[in-house]
Amino acid sequence: MSHARVTTRSGAYADSVRLMQVSQLVGSADGVEAALVAMATDVNLDLARDMGFTVSDATADDLLIAIRATDEAALDIAFERAEQQLAARPLVREAGGADEVPARTVRSVARHVGPALALISVPGPHAFTEAMDALDAGCDVLVFSDNVPVADEVRLKEVAAQRGLLVMGPDCGTAVVGGIGLGFANVVQPGPVGLVAASGTGAQQLMCLLDAADIGVSAVLGVGGRDLSADVGGRGTIAALDALDADPATELIVVLSKPPDPSVADRVRATLANHYGFLDVRSPRHIDRRQAPRHRERRTA
Repeated sequence: MSHARVTTRSGAYADSVRLMQVSQLVGSADGVEAALVAMATDVNLDLARDMGFTVSDATADDLLIAIRATDEAALDIAFERAEQQLAARPLVREAGGADEVPARTVRSVARHVGPALALISVPGPHAFTEAMDALDAGCDVLVFSDNVPVADEVRLKEVAAQRGLLVMGPDCGTAVVGGIGLGFANVVQPGPVGLVAASGTGAQQLMCLLDAADIGVSAVLGVGGRDLSADVGGRGTIAALDALDADPATELIVVLSKPPDPSVADRVRATLANHYGFLDVRSPRHIDRRQAPRHRERRTA
């Protein structure tokens, strides 16, 4: 007979990416049948109930730990492992200092390791501050957070464009950069196809189809489901196209999204026509690559 335990911890916030890692680690332990470590949002509470857990009232500010195991001993070990993982903190060494201290800002980490890709996963109202901090440090940014005001998204992408950087998201749940899957990413083989995706589930489906056809991906750049809306104007899509075009490993670029704003879709197609050879899958028309000012041949679907 299975044994289950559910606890909530009031006011104990942890970012969702970290909690997914903890859930996966705990769920892989011997004797564990199901595990969910997450903030107690309505979506996660519904998920816990769908997994067969009985969850009492909780709020989005509470940390939820729900584990089911084959016996009490396995359950105790799993909870201990979850607690250990939640207590762990990333450490960086301050410049010129002898002691290791917790990293407190994106900029302090970038100062230590140099500009890289910053993954932002904090409550939506606070994501703008952290993402702007990353841009100020010279980092490209993946905003995993949702519930980010659209005005903040536009501002972030405008600043990134001015500095030659890339903002993926907000609500970017799937990406592959440098062969590393970020968020909800499938493990697929490397290959020549680069994806610019305003639909995370669409990106995952295409990744799987390509992998099944023995064709890998060079990168998957999620731009957020609102990027091709009238408000955002395709800013992230254009920046992601430029990034993939500069990548020698990318031979074919695929742009996919939820239904875009018609005027924004026309703007993206016009950009593609002016700078890339491309095939519009919504139309059999093919634009001759020889008419486009290109430094090398590239195909964009």
